[in-house]
Amino acid sequence: MRLRLCAVALVCLSTTPALAMEVTVASAPIADFAGAKPGERVQGLIWRGGLSMQSPAPEFGGLSGIAFFDADQHLAMVSDAGNFVSGQLIYDDSGLPLDLVGVEINAIQNSRGNDLPNAFSRDAEAIDGFVRADGSQNVRVGFENLTRVADFSARDNRPGGPAREVVIPNWISHMRTNTSLEAVCIAPPASPVAGSTMLIIEGAVNGAGTTSAFMLGHRDRGFFSITRDEGLSPTDCAFLPNGDMLLLERGTGFLSFTMRLRRIAAADVRPGVTMQGETLLTASGTDIDNMEGLAVHTGPGDETRIAIVSDDNFNDWERSLLLEFSLPAGQ
Repeated sequence: MRLRLCAVALVCLSTTPALAMEVTVASAPIADFAGAKPGERVQGLIWRGGLSMQSPAPEFGGLSGIAFFDADQHLAMVSDAGNFVSGQLIYDDSGLPLDLVGVEINAIQNSRGNDLPNAFSRDAEAIDGFVRADGSQNVRVGFENLTRVADFSARDNRPGGPAREVVIPNWISHMRTNTSLEAVCIAPPASPVAGSTMLIIEGAVNGAGTTSAFMLGHRDRGFFSITRDEGLSPTDCAFLPNGDMLLLERGTGFLSFTMRLRRIAAADVRPGVTMQGETLLTASGTDIDNMEGLAVHTGPGDETRIAIVSDDNFNDWERSLLLEFSLPAGQ
C-alpha cells in the first residue's frame, strides 16, 4: 500500500497487453503457528499448516487478495503491482499445504484490453470468484488509489482479458487514496443477501467511530458499518458456505504486524446495521506478516478451509505467506 501521485480513467490507457509469464515459486512449509502443530486448536480455529513463498521473478509479491476456483485448489491472487497471480495449491498426504505449482503471472487489463499504465491504477487489493448464469468463471476485483471495481473472465482457472466495470457509489470511487477500497466479497447462495457484494473501506471511519461500508445487490443495497478497534483496519472479507462473513483486519505492533479474524453471523449481514461478530483469531509477531488476503474454499477431505495470504510490498524484510485454518467440528 503506497500513496500514488497521479490518476487516470479506467479506459484512458494505450499500452500493449503483456503475455502471461510462467514463474517458479519455492514454497517452504510452515509447521507451527502460535505454538500449535497442524490439527491443533489455536483460539477459535484449527491450524492446518502454511507456506512461505519466494520466487526469483521480481513480479511475484505484493499479494493482496486470493480466491479459489474449484476443489482441485486452483487459485488466483491479485498484487499491488496490478497482476493476476494464478496457480494450484498442492497438499501432502496429511492434508497440509505443500507447494504452489503452475504459477503464472499476467497483467491486469483495462476495459480496452490494455495493461494498466502506472502504479496509481494498478493497486489491486481484493478478489472474489463467481459463476455467471451461463456457467462461466469470473472474478471481481477491487482497487484502491484509482478506486474502482471490475469483473474479469477466467479461462482454465486463470483470470484475464478486458475489465468490465462494476458501478459503485460515487463516494467510494472518489476516494483516491491507498486507504480506500480494501475488501470485496460476494455473498453465497445460503446467505440472506445471496449474490450481494460487500465493499469495505479501510480508512472510512464515520462519526460513530465505525468502518463505513456498502452492499451492492439488486434487493439488498445500502450502507452498513463495522465496529473497529484502535490500531486495526479491515483488509479483506470472505463468506463461509452457511452465509457467515469473515472479516480480516490488520495493524502494526512493535516492529511487527498484528492480525485479527472475526466471524459475523449470516443474519447480521444486511444493509443498515452495524456489524460486530465474534473474534476467531488474533496473532502478532513472527507467526504472521502483513496479512491482507482472505478466502474460504473446500480443502482436503471436503473440509472448509480458511486461507490467509500476506502482502510483502516487494520488500526484502517482509514475507509472502499463505496460512490455512479450519473451524472446529460442528462450527
